[in-house]
Amino acid sequence: MLSPQTLSIEDRRLAAAWAADCAERVLPIFEAEAPTDDRPRDGIARARAFARGELEAAGEIRRRFVAGRAAQAVRSPAARAAAWAAGQAAGVAHMGAHALGAAAYAAKAVASATHGRSSAEEIDWQLAQMSEPVRQALARLPQLGEDSSGPLGAGLLASGELGANIRAIQAAIRRTPDSR
Repeated sequence: MLSPQTLSIEDRRLAAAWAADCAERVLPIFEAEAPTDDRPRDGIARARAFARGELEAAGEIRRRFVAGRAAQAVRSPAARAAAWAAGQAAGVAHMGAHALGAAAYAAKAVASATHGRSSAEEIDWQLAQMSEPVRQALARLPQLGEDSSGPLGAGLLASGELGANIRAIQAAIRRTPDSR
């Protein structure tokens, strides 16, 4: 039985494009420290290719952590979070819940950098980029901490700033479109 955090292949493809948008927005934070490390950029490109149906989930499952490993190549918390955002975006091919991880890490990257934007402002931008089909797909995910069979379980994404970011995103997703 699949985890409820997996989502259907169609929903993962929708979520992958949005996750790639979130990660790409903070990619310059990573590239400022490691301009020759293409792993996050490649992870984002692969997430977009998966979203377009050009890549199969099985092949991407094996490669899902490559972009995130780039976090070891940089020192600042903002650049590390930007690399993890790309890694989470690439991981959507494996499990749809990684889309929320990509957004949470991107918001953390912004808050950790000195760009004058807060996590809340970044989350507002992310939500504005979210189409109704993506919102519906992500609304199918369990609430953070309710299901232990994936990234939305009791692990790293559920705690601290990342957990707060995901809770904020999920609260906004679950509101009816008329109440936004």
